[in-house]
Amino acid sequence: MAEVDAMPTFGSELKDGFKPASAWVANGIAWLDDIQAFYRERSAIEKEYSAKLNALAKKYYEKKTRKSASLSVGDSPTMTPGSLESASLTTWTTHLTTLEARADEHERYGNELITKVAEPLKQMATRFEELRKRHVEYAEKLEKERDASYAELRKMKGKYDAVCQEVESKRKKTESAFDKAKAQSSFQQQVLEMNNVKNTYIIAINVTNKQKEKYYDEYLPEVMDSLQDLSEFRTIKLNGLWTLATELESTMLRNSTDQISRLAQEIQRNLPHLDSMMYIRHNMGAFQEPPDKVFEPSPVWHDDGAMVTDEPAKVYLRNVLNKSKSQLGELRREADKKRREVEAMKRTKQKIREGTENKDEVAVVSQIFALQEELHQVERKRLTAEVETTTITSAVGDVTLGAKNHNFKSQTFKIPTNCDLCGERIWGLSAKGFDCRDCGYTCHSKCEMKVPAECPGEVSKEERKKLKQERQEAANALLKPSGPPEHVAELPGLSRSDTTASATSGYAASSARSMTGTVEEPAAAETPASTTTASSTRPTSTTSAPRRRVMAPPPAQYISELPGSTPNGSSQQEQQKAKMLYKFEAAGPGELTVPEGRDLVILEPDNGSGWVKVRAGYKEGLVPASYIEIVTPSAPTPAALAPQHTGQSVYSTHSASSIGTSATTTAGKKKGPAVAPRRGAKKLRYVEALYDYTAQSDAEHSMVEGERFVLIKEDPGDGWAEVEKGGVTKSVPASYLQEVQ
Repeated sequence: MAEVDAMPTFGSELKDGFKPASAWVANGIAWLDDIQAFYRERSAIEKEYSAKLNALAKKYYEKKTRKSASLSVGDSPTMTPGSLESASLTTWTTHLTTLEARADEHERYGNELITKVAEPLKQMATRFEELRKRHVEYAEKLEKERDASYAELRKMKGKYDAVCQEVESKRKKTESAFDKAKAQSSFQQQVLEMNNVKNTYIIAINVTNKQKEKYYDEYLPEVMDSLQDLSEFRTIKLNGLWTLATELESTMLRNSTDQISRLAQEIQRNLPHLDSMMYIRHNMGAFQEPPDKVFEPSPVWHDDGAMVTDEPAKVYLRNVLNKSKSQLGELRREADKKRREVEAMKRTKQKIREGTENKDEVAVVSQIFALQEELHQVERKRLTAEVETTTITSAVGDVTLGAKNHNFKSQTFKIPTNCDLCGERIWGLSAKGFDCRDCGYTCHSKCEMKVPAECPGEVSKEERKKLKQERQEAANALLKPSGPPEHVAELPGLSRSDTTASATSGYAASSARSMTGTVEEPAAAETPASTTTASSTRPTSTTSAPRRRVMAPPPAQYISELPGSTPNGSSQQEQQKAKMLYKFEAAGPGELTVPEGRDLVILEPDNGSGWVKVRAGYKEGLVPASYIEIVTPSAPTPAALAPQHTGQSVYSTHSASSIGTSATTTAGKKKGPAVAPRRGAKKLRYVEALYDYTAQSDAEHSMVEGERFVLIKEDPGDGWAEVEKGGVTKSVPASYLQEVQ
């Protein structure tokens, strides 16, 4: 057997050949069962002396011949081995030859073969098979991780194609859109979104390529080397048991010392790596690493593979780079820590091999795999952060230098709040967004990475309010043009007369509102203006039958797009201020003790329960609506945009009584009015007004866009719903409402 200068390894020579190598190692482990059976049978034959020894040697010669190829070079070698056998098989042949030369055996020797050779072989085969299966499981997991990276890239590619398709759709809509300016703005916003998705897709390509490179250059070779190590260790253990059997035989058969000595020498020459080297030599084949992933343009939006580096894209890339850089240091330290743990466990395994430490090697190898799995997870995150950092830096440089990042905190907005970036409403209590702890910048979760790093730092409440107004104006300027295009006629305002059924409206008489529980509108209740409008839009009736109110859904083109309609980010988004008229002592959970005259901020208005959620300083809680007075803003606002800012409390039924009470109290300590009981037994349903509406009779509530009510009765089919405001239940158009949580 020739010596080699450098021992070859599976990982460096065979590359992506784990499955055939695993099968080869499995053949070697299964072969241990044959050797174990051999010693058991030999033990029985040894008691029958030399008559059975020759038959036994012949039998295992035949078995060796049948398995010679698979044990030497595997089941499917790329090169025919000819008559060559592996070093272990050569040693085994010498062993059988020595057996044929022996003619006398002893009973004690037969018993020792069972207790000292056969049983250890059985345990060894079981242990080695467990380790081999652990290697297979680990290799399969690595392969799944690689395939998951490919799948994630395909998913990102699909997302990029979808957003490109959306851009194309937006572009086509601009050609036939009613509002050209809005459609063009929507198209430009979608183009920006497409650029961000494209950049993410390019980053994902680079990450996938790096993960693939890690898989083929580090992860897979590592597990294959471990598999080779397992096979070679099997040979070491097998050599030890063979040596033990040889020593037993030498003790018993002093007359066959020469044959046993040759067998011992042959076993010592059976170096563990020789079998692996022969398997490698006969299984080396052409291997080509899969090519790197490249940018694939969308079939509907042809583009090249260059990063988008315009200003909106730089804002997004700056935020991505800032996040990646902030994580990179911690990930590197964690990866180094995990790597040291793996190396320490490998040193423990080596000490077990050398016999200096008494531990279960199977358990140690399992711990090594567990630690390597944790290391790989951290390495993948670190690699992703590094690639993101290098990719963005190479395209636009280190754009984080000099950036004034916002101190964002995840937030659940309990009052209607607009995004300072896009101007859209952050809807719902469960729809989390972000707000800056320093300057009060608010945005959607989806808009976080698009926010420019231009935080002015900590500012006062007045400066926050001013910044909020400036940001909302800038956001609204992106959403809407300053006026209608010249070629588009300005549409009329939406009023109840536009949606009321008439003789020419096309609505059948059967769609009239049910008379059950409905307050009819007397003719005398109509104002001159409404009478004039009605007479000009529909013919007068000669009958005295009461009018049936029918409310049709508002035309789609009127929704939030008419000149003069309430824009996003109106004054409703500003925090309402109030003042405590009387001292209130908390009497239950959730309530807040507030002294008389304390300034408050309204967090949640009265929903009909007679209670308001407020903030006093840093404390929040509930106080009676009749104990507070709304503070009028210093700057006057148009009534159409902020009807609630009129100097009076929106809780008219309570504010009037509170003002009257305060006027008639003595110079002593004020005492607040009776407090309405809090609702808690029944879960209330809330609705929000989608549009402004002016009541046409005493049976209806007036509404302002964004105003909340308690839903008492849903639309029974006549187009109206009953809601509660200020403790009073009246009707409003059902199509003007939207249920909220």
